[in-house]
Amino acid sequence: MYGKQKKDNLSNSEIGAVRKQWKEHTRVALVYPNTYKVGMSNLGFQTVYDILNSFDNIVCERAFLPDSITNRILTIESSRRLLDFDIIAFSVSFESDFVNILSILHRSGLPLKSSERGTPYPLVMAGGVACFINPEPVCEFIDCFVIGEAEEVLPGFLNYFEPGIEKKDILLKTARQVPGIYVPAFYKTSYNEDGTLHSFFPVADVPEKIKHVYLKDISSVSTCSKIVSKNTTFDRSFLIEVSRGCPHGCRFCSAGFVYRPPRFRTLTSLEKCLDKGIAITDKIGFVGAAISDLPGITELCGIAQNKGAQISFSSLRADALSNELAAALKKSGIKTATIAPDGGSQRIRDVINKGITEDQILSATEIIVDAGIPNIKLYFMIGLPTETMEDVESIVILCKQIKRRFLISSREKKRIGHISVSINPFIPKPFTPFQWAGMDDISSLKNKISHIKNGLKKEANFRIDAASPKKSYMQALISRGDRKIAELLSLVDSNSGNWAKTLKSSSINTDFYVYRIKAFDELLPWNFIDHGINKSYFEKEYKKALLSKLSSPCPMHSCNKCGVCI
Repeated sequence: MYGKQKKDNLSNSEIGAVRKQWKEHTRVALVYPNTYKVGMSNLGFQTVYDILNSFDNIVCERAFLPDSITNRILTIESSRRLLDFDIIAFSVSFESDFVNILSILHRSGLPLKSSERGTPYPLVMAGGVACFINPEPVCEFIDCFVIGEAEEVLPGFLNYFEPGIEKKDILLKTARQVPGIYVPAFYKTSYNEDGTLHSFFPVADVPEKIKHVYLKDISSVSTCSKIVSKNTTFDRSFLIEVSRGCPHGCRFCSAGFVYRPPRFRTLTSLEKCLDKGIAITDKIGFVGAAISDLPGITELCGIAQNKGAQISFSSLRADALSNELAAALKKSGIKTATIAPDGGSQRIRDVINKGITEDQILSATEIIVDAGIPNIKLYFMIGLPTETMEDVESIVILCKQIKRRFLISSREKKRIGHISVSINPFIPKPFTPFQWAGMDDISSLKNKISHIKNGLKKEANFRIDAASPKKSYMQALISRGDRKIAELLSLVDSNSGNWAKTLKSSSINTDFYVYRIKAFDELLPWNFIDHGINKSYFEKEYKKALLSKLSSPCPMHSCNKCGVCI
């Protein structure tokens, strides 16, 4: 069956089967708006591919942004144009890929704006976490969005879709009947004289708010790699989703809130995924925002390694890094372990509700090196709310303290590795307590990066990498943007991705979106999405942040603090 295809190198007989079934099915092109290497490393993309091909009446093929601008955009399975499909479905994980959506539509011969694509054109839809955080910057270009988790939303949408039916009729039916479907054309906005959003309202018989839909029991489905390839970021690895969401509530992290309540898979369901993976490869990657919180994580590592697997983790918290977990990483041949203090001082870690101490960070360093893992990578953020230069200097001080512990343990092992330090500007994200905060300006961020680099330049064994403040500015602009940003994205596309040229020629005041501190009573562009969290909860968390007060982790069961479980 074509729908069960799991390889990228299709045989002649398989290609023939695809072509034979082509006219008998609803044809969906699933597009990742980045390269194949990035897209096929995304477990959400692979999951949607599997969901779509599980329907008997659907043929789903994959497409990606070509490595070169001169390359045509064709599907992997049968080398067809996107224009040949009934549905073009984008899976978007990062706001920075919104620009690539326009490039793909443009290069595929489709009009950019949804209003200019009638029924003969494919229906263009988009989903993924970037879309259900804030889809407004690209709302002019997308017919409908999936707001929520694909397992719950897509089956309902596909029950209503039929090729050849008037597009507007399908969109109206699904917007009314399918929770989680957002059709921007059925809503209008108005603005105040100061540029802030005045109103957002439906102009058709559709819900005023779009409720985020989520899968309550993630153990009921298998979320793991459907295709394993050596040409991706996670080379030849079989990825398994361990959890969704995170209980810790770091105040800068959207994923910690829009995926509430946090959910963990059972060991039984994870072992079934392991068996699938081991049959294909010995490289197993555990994926999730809170892997170390999984009940039985040490047991899972033991099960995996008893089956001959080399395991890796997408993330582990410093306060949860045990000798057993570090030993499991070492046994799998891991050369670098990552710790994310995020802040250098305890004060700033309390501001962001990180929930880890300096002692726990230093202890994690010792555990890593004692286990025989030679290298450490550290993640820090700069430009956080209330940050001072003392907090920035604390990053330098903490790095030096980590190095001292690192060297003591390394010398005992008679092997000294290196410490990589990653510096990342804070970007205020929707659906976080910091959604009202402004971003630090580019000049200030550059000064802080220079301060850290100068503070560590005489220290051996350090490698410093800093994200570009200018690129972070663009991410913040798209992340916090409203419908007016669509005009800017169109201009970026026409300028072949040249942001500097675009900003010079645009009349839009982009600083208004990036630097401005928003009022609590301001209508935000993403307020029409209901993730179940009370606005008052975010306000309380922001005010607690300003006082450097911590909040307890999400209890992950019935509770009335944030509103999700009410």
